[in-house]
Amino acid sequence: MRTNARGVVLENATFAYPGMTLAFEARIAAGAVTAVMGPSGSGKSTLLDLVAGFRRPDSGRILIAGRDVTGLPPDRRPVSMIFQENNLFAHLDVAANVGLGRSPGLRLSSDDRAAIDAALARTGLAGKGGRLPRELSGGERQRVALARALVRDRPVLLMDEPFASLGPALREEMLDLVCELQAEQNLCVLLVTHHPEDARRAASHMLFVESGRIAAAGATDDFFRADGPVAFRRYIGL
Repeated sequence: MRTNARGVVLENATFAYPGMTLAFEARIAAGAVTAVMGPSGSGKSTLLDLVAGFRRPDSGRILIAGRDVTGLPPDRRPVSMIFQENNLFAHLDVAANVGLGRSPGLRLSSDDRAAIDAALARTGLAGKGGRLPRELSGGERQRVALARALVRDRPVLLMDEPFASLGPALREEMLDLVCELQAEQNLCVLLVTHHPEDARRAASHMLFVESGRIAAAGATDDFFRADGPVAFRRYIGL
């Protein structure tokens, strides 16, 4: 367990699109799930991309666990990311797709293979390592993506609407699994979602993004109170 892990800090991290400049100032708690919500096009995915290193800020800094990672490429940041599409390779079996988290060239040691087997078991995929992605359900494919994140063993996990295509019951099941894994590994999780019920179920903290800014931040329970942030309450129709 990473008892000394610290979270993610964005210090006026800006990124310009034609006609719009985003500027993020936020402190994201370590050892917790933080939900990221906001209208489409408000900058949620860009926020995750900046933390992951897929985009570099035009100004400002990004710190992870107290270290300035602003200039580091994605592969040198202590971050894993899970996308809505799950990014599995159709020609590789489940075990190989998970193994990419340990070695992009799939040069796997016996320890690597043991870690892969353990991750598959922990995510409910024991015995399915030899299957191809097309032979799995949507929920199982997202479990493969989670297992791949587990074997990477990074303290920050970014999730960009990973369960948007799943039905309500399966989405709840996957959220519960994420919460279990977060608690076991003391992860800092950022979960982008459009579903308020996902935030209430899984996240102790929330960020609300509007027009390229963090319009509100705080405890999830506070967002849903009668005196919660006006922008958020307007967004969910209260």
